[in-house]
Amino acid sequence: MPPTAGPAALSPLRFLEWSARQGGALLAGGIFVGLFVPPLAALFRDVVTITVAGLMTLVLLRVDLAQVVAYLRRPVLVAALSAWLLLVLPVVTYAVAMAAGLDGPLGAALVISAMGCAATSSPAFARLVGLDGEISLVVAVITTLLVPFTAPPLALGLMGIDLAISLQGLMARLALVVGLPLLVSIAIRRVVAPETLARFGPAVDGSVVWLVVLYGFGVMDGMLAKLLAEPAWVMGGLALAFAGNFGMNIVTAFAFMAAGQRVALAGGLLAGNRNMALFLAVLPAATDERILLFFALCQFPLFLSPFLLRPVYRRVRAG
Repeated sequence: MPPTAGPAALSPLRFLEWSARQGGALLAGGIFVGLFVPPLAALFRDVVTITVAGLMTLVLLRVDLAQVVAYLRRPVLVAALSAWLLLVLPVVTYAVAMAAGLDGPLGAALVISAMGCAATSSPAFARLVGLDGEISLVVAVITTLLVPFTAPPLALGLMGIDLAISLQGLMARLALVVGLPLLVSIAIRRVVAPETLARFGPAVDGSVVWLVVLYGFGVMDGMLAKLLAEPAWVMGGLALAFAGNFGMNIVTAFAFMAAGQRVALAGGLLAGNRNMALFLAVLPAATDERILLFFALCQFPLFLSPFLLRPVYRRVRAG
């Protein structure tokens, strides 16, 4: 009997299916590869936006559109979760930061991170850990569309920081990241039978994993040099990034438990994992570099969350 083939010996389709099953570990490993292999991070630095657009296209192919429409018919739940992420959590985070004495760049960065929209990868991450990918997609898209109108006044009012977000430039970026994938996914659904999409679903999930890994390579560009130059500050910022991510996750899950466990846990994942790439793209050059560094550090809890939280979610849902 021949030996069992490893991942490298699998066909491309089987390899992608294997990647979907190992998604959490691949994402966790990918962020560290991007950190410790600077040439690889530099190579993928300029394809972050294209990678995110491809990611959104594949995510749209895997969600249940009927379920998405069903959530849109529950506007109170969607509006409450969106308002919680964009308005309530920033104020709560500000209060906690001030009470903890975090009134410097790290405190400002933590509060601004709580103002961000849900990460584009949130629906994919929800699927990886067995949560509600449909509500994750709806809230991710809505918060992405609304964040230009909520984040600037909150940042200026709470922290006195001008985010200088250009609505025109941001809208053009959103059209690429959300609008184009929507059109492409609709076109694919028109020419590919639903049974075929379902059959290749695990391979699509594996492709999503690798696109997120490539995105992780790109956002780690320059991080190793910063770590070597200021190790104590970077490690402190990293600890705060994890505390902020998991703290917002837990608070949101408890706040929305009345909506059902699956929705509440997905909401927590949305609250913890925010789109820091958007702020990195639009903040002015005069922004304190420690704030920008913290946004990059937020990628670590984002990428590690599927690996770390999947067994937790499995146990909670079983209980």
